[in-house]
Amino acid sequence: MTGWLPVAPCTPDGCARHTGAVRAPLPAALLLLCGCALVLLGVACVPLVRLLGAGPRRRLTRRWARAVVRAFGVRVTVRPHLPDGAPGGGELVVANHISWLDIPLVASVLPGRTVAKREIRGWPLLGPLAALGGTLFIDRDRLRALPAAVRDIATALRSGSRVVVFPEGSTWCGRGGGVFRPAVFQAAIDSGATVRPVRITYRSAAHGAAAHRSGPAAGAVAFVGADPLAASLWRVVRAAGLTARIDVLAPLPADGVDGRRALARRVRAAVLGPEEPCGSGPSGQTAVASDRANRPAESVHH
Repeated sequence: MTGWLPVAPCTPDGCARHTGAVRAPLPAALLLLCGCALVLLGVACVPLVRLLGAGPRRRLTRRWARAVVRAFGVRVTVRPHLPDGAPGGGELVVANHISWLDIPLVASVLPGRTVAKREIRGWPLLGPLAALGGTLFIDRDRLRALPAAVRDIATALRSGSRVVVFPEGSTWCGRGGGVFRPAVFQAAIDSGATVRPVRITYRSAAHGAAAHRSGPAAGAVAFVGADPLAASLWRVVRAAGLTARIDVLAPLPADGVDGRRALARRVRAAVLGPEEPCGSGPSGQTAVASDRANRPAESVHH
């Protein structure tokens, strides 16, 4: 780990806990088995799916990803519903980052090549699936490797691929967010790609219909700090009435802006609202306001 990487102040004890109804252990265990079985099925079927044409492959990926999220007991709402099809050119999909669920959630609407830290390649189940799915792995611990990673992302975008990134660089609990790291936006500028902002929110049944309007915390879904993946999986399946909402916002052109930092701020404002000064985040959380941030949490995805 190096000292320049971003960090969120969220911790499992402080943020990742049940805030609504809790499912009994036996039904929760069945959900966990079902979800893991679908992930394994996805790993097994990737070589066959890659033989399909682009259109059928995208449709199958969306349906499988939606099924994975539902199998873990989370309902999904998409606003707006997008027509079936691929982007006309390269598209950088940019989303806030709360949970490991964010990855299949985005794939259920906008499947593409995800940018992730290299450590995920070694994760059980998810690692092989990510590698087979064309994930762009980056070495977060080596600052010198960053230019090469940006070039790889730009190359993928120039080829017409959709690339999914979580530029906060760390997972947050949903009550605040970090600065959007500007490096990936340079790839969009270099390739002339469109940037698609995506907002992800989660709520439990206890929050009520107005929860999204007030910016609810993710609660059981939050995968933050030194949270073990197994503990997070169990916490999610134990939570009853979880709903994930993904707002697909209007695309933004990467050209015509004053550099990658201006583009990063513009996209962050669309997803999370304007950046707040350090120490002014909700619930006393500290927003990371510098490109030279602190040590990352172990659950950081990229």
